[in-house]
Amino acid sequence: MDTVRLTMGQALVRFLDNQYIEVDGNEEKFVEGVFGIFGHGCVVGIGEALQENNHSLKFFQGHNEQGMAHAAIGFAKQHNRRKIMAVTSSIGPGALNMVTAAGLASVNRIPVLLLPGDVFACRQPDPVLQQMEQFNDYTITSNDAFKAVCRYWDRITRPEQLMTAAMNAIRVLVDPAETGAVCLALPQDVQAEAWDYPLSFFRKRIHHSERRQLSPAAVERAATLFSGKKQPMVICGGGVKYSEAGKELAAFCEKFSIPFGETQAGKSAVTWDHPMNLGGLGVTGGLAANRIAAEADLVIAVGTRLSDFTTSSKWAFKREDAQIITLNVNSFDARKMDAEPFLCDAKIGLRQLAEALEQADYASGWGEKVAAVRSEWIAEADRLYALEQDASGYSQLGVLGMLNEELLEPTDIIVGASGSLPGDLQRLWRARAELTYHMEYGFSCMGYEVSGAFGAKLASPEREVYVMAGDGSFVMLHSELLTSIQEGTKITVLLFDNNGFGCIDNLQRSQGIPKFGCELRYRNPETGRLDGGGAKVPVSYAKIAEGYGCRTWTVTNADELRTAVREARKSPVSTLIDIKVGLIRCPTAMRAGGASNPEVSEKPEVVRQAGDGQRVVKSQTVLKSPTVLKNCRRFPEFFTN
Repeated sequence: MDTVRLTMGQALVRFLDNQYIEVDGNEEKFVEGVFGIFGHGCVVGIGEALQENNHSLKFFQGHNEQGMAHAAIGFAKQHNRRKIMAVTSSIGPGALNMVTAAGLASVNRIPVLLLPGDVFACRQPDPVLQQMEQFNDYTITSNDAFKAVCRYWDRITRPEQLMTAAMNAIRVLVDPAETGAVCLALPQDVQAEAWDYPLSFFRKRIHHSERRQLSPAAVERAATLFSGKKQPMVICGGGVKYSEAGKELAAFCEKFSIPFGETQAGKSAVTWDHPMNLGGLGVTGGLAANRIAAEADLVIAVGTRLSDFTTSSKWAFKREDAQIITLNVNSFDARKMDAEPFLCDAKIGLRQLAEALEQADYASGWGEKVAAVRSEWIAEADRLYALEQDASGYSQLGVLGMLNEELLEPTDIIVGASGSLPGDLQRLWRARAELTYHMEYGFSCMGYEVSGAFGAKLASPEREVYVMAGDGSFVMLHSELLTSIQEGTKITVLLFDNNGFGCIDNLQRSQGIPKFGCELRYRNPETGRLDGGGAKVPVSYAKIAEGYGCRTWTVTNADELRTAVREARKSPVSTLIDIKVGLIRCPTAMRAGGASNPEVSEKPEVVRQAGDGQRVVKSQTVLKSPTVLKNCRRFPEFFTN
């Protein structure tokens, strides 16, 4: 057997450089590059290997471990999981900074390979700098924290273990049913240890991602479930994007006159103007999709994990005879909400089901209802988009309308994650081209926006990429804005400055709780508390970005916004537009029927809100929604009555 003597770090780099993926006959390099922040736990191990010129992996210098991991996730998401970046860090705080990003990747089913440095396997220098010592179990290190948030975890304590660990890592990363965060913990001494690796370990490996089909019996069973169902509805989830099944879903829904609602991850799989597209569904959804959902007798959930926001905590589908079927590659997701699961690729499954329904001469019975609710919602969205001022100041909704209808091009990509913006965007944003809506809302991780946008721009360098972030999210994490300057990779940050956590401030006050701890204000000089009585803290986010080397603008009205966006588009470097908007009037539907409200409080309004919420739960459960009553029995943890 032919071998080559390499360090474990060198072997890992060479292995990653030779991984490819094939989908539908198209072969692509799977690992594009590596993000890293070098420290003593990785710089002379995997860092030395990356410095060599004997591989094609591109190295990107990150500026915060969580931020660079988010960028890697944004890159993979925009590539529909067909390409990934690896991420390496030192031990201790550097490694732990990536745990949040690992959770984000796994929740959203996005592949990312994390390569944190670890303590010495030989234990001779213990305790090494940044080592976390567990008094009761010396085999535990900081990297064990990744176990709770990764799809696959391994620690390589001998150089030859890399061969098994690396193959398992790639196995999970390329599998659409299992993918998410993968962590290979790399003890810093083992990274530099040499071993005679077989040359076959470094051969070009093509991982064939074959689309899973339904068996003839499964197709027949699925088609039979449509029998007698006249008001079906489709949920378009993120799996539709990753499967590149947008055209199949659009054709399926149009052929059988079946309306569909979009999840945050599924939005822009099909453009907004499709006649069956009702827009966002669920808590942050719109009028049209939620009205149809309440009347649906069959729900076809395609490529979605059926989260609480999508299903309104299982309240969205109210008919007692409503049945849910799922098309999903992941068995765990496919069996949620007592659904009838069909394990398949979204594109293939929709094609097979369409053929069966065509043979059965199926058509829905919605008639003109879909067009009517769609027209009503479009008119309401137009009204909201036309707002320039509301009671609180420059309208966020009006800003979005101007951006969507006037200033941004159809192929521009918008990236968001948290706050009030995801709700406004899911309800109102009109995706005019495919793969232009990039929302991380599985984890709703504040701080993803800037980093994720940088990753999306690396994936789609020919497009303009716009960050949609509140000031609260921007402050939490914007380190990779500096990386975008360093790499000459332009992104534009549209920063909606409402002086703190505006969405949560509104939720707090809507439930009878006085202002407390959500606005960016000095302490009240009279009470000594953060109760909104102090003056606003004057922050210029434009000056922060300008210090990185960005071009910046501060705007307070429509004319200033027009000028800023048009000038930013011409800029060769990253830009930031600080948009001073009013305090957001965020919907109070963030709570599920009042079940999360305090039942005991010194504030009478809080108690009243809790009581009203409980009455709503009881009324809807007993009088209006047999399906909710059924779900209450199946899923008692979601209800108090």
